[in-house]
Amino acid sequence: MKILSYLDPGYSPFVRRLNRRAMPEPGTRDLVAEIIADVAKLGDAALVTLTKRFDGATLTPKTLFVSEAEFAAAEAAVTDATKIAVARTLKNIHSFAKRSLRKDWSAKNAEGASVGERFTPYDRVGVYVPGGKAPLVSTALMTAGFAQAAGVPEILAATPCGADGTVNPALLYALKAAGVTEAIKVGGAQAIAALALGTQSIRPVDRIFGPGNSFVVEAKRQLVGAVSIDLLPGPSEILILADKTGNPDYIAADILAQAEHGGDSVVGFATDSKALLGKVVKAIDRQLPALSRTGIIRDVLKRGTFLLHVKSFAEGVALCNAFAPEHLSLITADEERWLPQIRTSGAIYLGNDSPVAVGDFLAGPSHTLPTGGSGRSFSGIRADQFQRRTSIVRLDKSSVRKSLSVVQEFARIEGLDAHGRSTAIRLEP
Repeated sequence: MKILSYLDPGYSPFVRRLNRRAMPEPGTRDLVAEIIADVAKLGDAALVTLTKRFDGATLTPKTLFVSEAEFAAAEAAVTDATKIAVARTLKNIHSFAKRSLRKDWSAKNAEGASVGERFTPYDRVGVYVPGGKAPLVSTALMTAGFAQAAGVPEILAATPCGADGTVNPALLYALKAAGVTEAIKVGGAQAIAALALGTQSIRPVDRIFGPGNSFVVEAKRQLVGAVSIDLLPGPSEILILADKTGNPDYIAADILAQAEHGGDSVVGFATDSKALLGKVVKAIDRQLPALSRTGIIRDVLKRGTFLLHVKSFAEGVALCNAFAPEHLSLITADEERWLPQIRTSGAIYLGNDSPVAVGDFLAGPSHTLPTGGSGRSFSGIRADQFQRRTSIVRLDKSSVRKSLSVVQEFARIEGLDAHGRSTAIRLEP
């Protein structure tokens, strides 16, 4: 772990680097462009080849999709405890989602025209669920579950299969419970290309949702225009900002939980209490040996974890807004003062008794959140992202008459006389 105090000479340069911009590495960008080009040109054949290359699985165009028999077998295989957990999480997701769905409205403008908005669910969306080191069952719910709540009729899931060509039964059960209508056993940038562009057997989607590794995120970025996307959610990250009221055992447990994601995960802790920082370091050392994924955790602690002793809590808040973390755990005796000053975090967990894991699995808001500093520009997945917005305008002769002078003036300024004529003609005898 990198441990720095504001008194250390390397502190300021390190903090400046925390002001991140989510930009792709050139090597990642180029490889993803090649993959997208292959899928665009070869379709199913490219997916078969790339799945063999990256996942070691032998598929055919006929076995790209999860079959109904596989979904049925998954439902029979999962435990009742899993089914209960999925149902409880979906209940919270649907309850949360319903509150953020946008509603149709209409009103009269100053000239008496009727104006408004109509919101309808997308016809077909794609959700990406990472596989990799663990079956992210919760991610299936935190993506498809929102599409289900919004009333999307067609939900196509993409998730990588194992080397034997199968997908984890609990993950398949969760996908089906969350309303997925089709699923392909393909991961990586090639899956995003297939969702966006379509292949011989895969119909393209209107919008893509879900997190992934740097290649998945870059594929989403490159394919904007061919399809719309939710955000750019990459490897998991957390920043814990605490004053002296922080519980060191709880903080250490959250650090270890986020490090458990492995890969390029980023874990940060900042405090204005030097004593608390020291206690957290000791708690990490004490708790780590009892965990099952110690190798993965140690790697993230070594490469992607920083602990900072900041000069003041205000400096910690500024650091948070510059870092724009996916998850922020905010622990302070003066919550009312500091919470309004946090602007860029994807999700905020308040107080000692709010573990991020509850948000990951159960609370209701989606855990698919902006990473890599993109929280300045993006928000996490929410239900209204699954709705297509359409504006509605209706005029009558009276509102046309009241609008005419303004339309004609803009038509004159912009040299678009046909615009003015198209309005004036409606008032001619």
